[in-house]
Amino acid sequence: MAAPAVTADAVAALARLFASVSLLAFGGTQTVLPEIHREAVVLSRWITDRQFADLYALSQAEPGPNSFIATLIGYQAGGVAGAFVSTMAICLPPAVLAYFVARVWGRIRATAWRAAIQAGLTPVMVGLMAASAYILIRAADHSAAAFALTAATAALAYTTNINPLWAFAVAGALGALGIF
Repeated sequence: MAAPAVTADAVAALARLFASVSLLAFGGTQTVLPEIHREAVVLSRWITDRQFADLYALSQAEPGPNSFIATLIGYQAGGVAGAFVSTMAICLPPAVLAYFVARVWGRIRATAWRAAIQAGLTPVMVGLMAASAYILIRAADHSAAAFALTAATAALAYTTNINPLWAFAVAGALGALGIF
């Protein structure tokens, strides 16, 4: 993958995007994927739908935090500088916020505010993750057969204790055979 031409505007836009979504990513970067997709694919056109799905899959395949998607999109949009700025923008704001919240969180352990905050954030995270799943399904499934395979894998993971990696292995083998 060749590095794209780096522009200061692209690097600044990457910094704004990932710094802003980083503070909304309760539960991980996957909760803000719809916004990342909207900016990277629809508005800025740094990547295509297919590239977004591929970069997301690659970011999930590597060990480590799920914020690696920011690094990959940053590289596509702004080369090495874009990758560095995107990584710092997605990691530093929540780290600084977590430091200060952790100092206060223990002190408000027995208050109604803490319980209300935790209870309020749970449905927000579930909704954001559902929106992310919808975006990824739309980006990755370009045929009825691919959608059926995604639905079958989700149903298998939801209703059984079978490791979803087996379903992914079957899907990969079907793709390698040219069936999907």
